[in-house]
Amino acid sequence: MEKKRPAVSKDGTCDPDKWVVTLHDDPSSIDAATWDALLSTSASANPFMRHAYFLALQESASAVPKTGWAPQFLAVERGGVLVAACPLYLKSHSYGEYVFDWAWADAYERAGLQYYPKLLAAVPFTPVPGSRLLARDDEARTVLLRAMQALAADNHLSSAHVLFLGEADRAAAEAAGWMLRSTVQFHWHNRHAAEGGEPYADFADFLATLQRDKRKKIQQERRYVREAGVDFEVRQGKEIAPADWDFFYRCYTTTYREHRSTPYLTRDFFARMAATMPEHWLLFTARQAGEPIATSLIALDPEQGHAYGRYWGHAPGSPPVNCLHFEACYYQPLQWCIEHGYRRFEGGAQGEHKMARGLMPVRTHSAHWLSDARFTDAVSRYLAREGAGIEAYVSELDERNPFKQGARARAAGEEPPSA
Repeated sequence: MEKKRPAVSKDGTCDPDKWVVTLHDDPSSIDAATWDALLSTSASANPFMRHAYFLALQESASAVPKTGWAPQFLAVERGGVLVAACPLYLKSHSYGEYVFDWAWADAYERAGLQYYPKLLAAVPFTPVPGSRLLARDDEARTVLLRAMQALAADNHLSSAHVLFLGEADRAAAEAAGWMLRSTVQFHWHNRHAAEGGEPYADFADFLATLQRDKRKKIQQERRYVREAGVDFEVRQGKEIAPADWDFFYRCYTTTYREHRSTPYLTRDFFARMAATMPEHWLLFTARQAGEPIATSLIALDPEQGHAYGRYWGHAPGSPPVNCLHFEACYYQPLQWCIEHGYRRFEGGAQGEHKMARGLMPVRTHSAHWLSDARFTDAVSRYLAREGAGIEAYVSELDERNPFKQGARARAAGEEPPSA
């Protein structure tokens, strides 16, 4: 269902005669081809922003009002043509976001105010940087931000947030007066690929660029897995059979249970991914004596040559294998990326242990708007202190660069569009 909104502002930028803003509580009410056409214009697009991905989250009951994710997708038309859109949710909690604002919610409650529900422009459960405000131009992108503010104000909501946004989004949010926040992830770059030169020849070539102690540690960790009699089966796209997805999901749910948590994504979600977006998935299955014991799922962007570490788990009751997690989640994917000429591998949120495996720190960004001026002032001061801490943290990480001195600049590759 869609609802038309009035003008989101009184200024000429959001002239109601020029712009038509609609809200959609189901992504299926937005034409998939039109949405994906907007995505194709973005310099920092990735598969997680495809219409099929959001539709699968909705229809599999993974991101729906019952789980605290009530869709309020925004669409902006100009002259009857869709020129901007974004995935927007009304959130009743802060789970599944990976940019933590629990302290803000607590401060609101202590002040006798309600922090939830809040507005969130994000890809649920997916801390992958990239475009969030799909727009044909900067003016349309600004209209999206103004529409979010108006929606929050009209409904007496505490705040609006855009997570893991791309560079164009960040510039628009800053210009609109939103508060910016930085976090750190760890990404691997194929040596010369960003500059048009030769990438790593093979995994040994990559190891040769690391400092001796880091190189020997990786070799040792890989040896532990081999000596345990573990080998890997790699399947991509339609090669991944339903039985493979079933085994993966058993491992996925086991990981959550071990952390006393509930899986965010349903088995039906992955069935829909296999049906609608098969080309974007790569599955590594670890086998010991022919039996599957663990798995890791990687997302792919074949056009950009980017890979994304997503989910890992081991079979319930399977015997522990030393360093199997590192092999399944880092070394096997990196080896595959090198063999297939992929330019970047993003290791997911947090985890500075990834640096020792050749993944380097990269800043990611979010934007925030609070309706209460008192809290805006307090949070702004907090973000200034936090930002200084992030800068110091990244500087300290740079001092621990795992690459040989001559290979450091090459290892960094290009700065991703989101950074």
